Amino acid sequence: MNSSTEQQLLKKFLEPLKVCKRYKPKFGQGNSEAGVSLGQFMDLYGADPFYSWCGLDSDLMYSAHKAAGGMTSIYRQIGKGCENLFREIIIDATGYQDRTFAEWSYKTNTSSGKEKTLSLDGRLLLSEIENEKIKSNVTNWIQDYCEMLQSEIPKHGAVFEVRQGYKSKDSKRQNADIDNVAVAWSQGYLPVFAIFSGQIDGDLVLRYRNNRAGIIVGSQTGTAQESLFSFFNEVLEFDLADFFKRNSPAIKIEMRETLEALLNAA
Repeated sequence: MNSSTEQQLLKKFLEPLKVCKRYKPKFGQGNSEAGVSLGQFMDLYGADPFYSWCGLDSDLMYSAHKAAGGMTSIYRQIGKGCENLFREIIIDATGYQDRTFAEWSYKTNTSSGKEKTLSLDGRLLLSEIENEKIKSNVTNWIQDYCEMLQSEIPKHGAVFEVRQGYKSKDSKRQNADIDNVAVAWSQGYLPVFAIFSGQIDGDLVLRYRNNRAGIIVGSQTGTAQESLFSFFNEVLEFDLADFFKRNSPAIKIEMRETLEALLNAA
């Protein structure tokens, strides 16, 4: 990989994280993207008798709120970076002539009868893969995965939901995931959850696989049906683990600057 491509991929991963440096808590003050500044917080809490009596009108209290909300924002933005990186590598590896081939969405109706569009984060569309070696890898990988899941082989390829980790036990989120799985199969795709970290509950892995969903996680051991890094190596022929090792110093600098910004009350 040339250095310009490496830097482009790194930028795709890091760009969402920059949002976190600007994060400010909202304290229930509407949906303003700007959030509440330290000065505004001091006015807000200082004008509340109970909070001021308790000493909550403090820069330390503001820092605590900023750090707590900022941690959630960091995980969310890292997740977006993972999505960006995943799609870019798919596009490079497959030789897609149209970037939209790496995307997949479908329309459904809400409980109120309104139509909405749901989308997953990546797609390997067999009919549009220009690189014949990668196409063969993808075909064989899908066949092996379907054999493991004891499912039929889908017609069109595979679609991916990309996450940085999955520690939630939220049943509503799980049910939505299972709905996506069913729709993906009905439209001729193997649905796969691609988790960049190893942070996923074993019960979730079992439930999703029992519902005919693939899951690959951020482990450096295991087959391409189990390990995200093995999948990238063997199927897309891209050494994702080595990419992160090479760029870890730059990523750590960006992360430290982000954390310092979040822990600073100003």
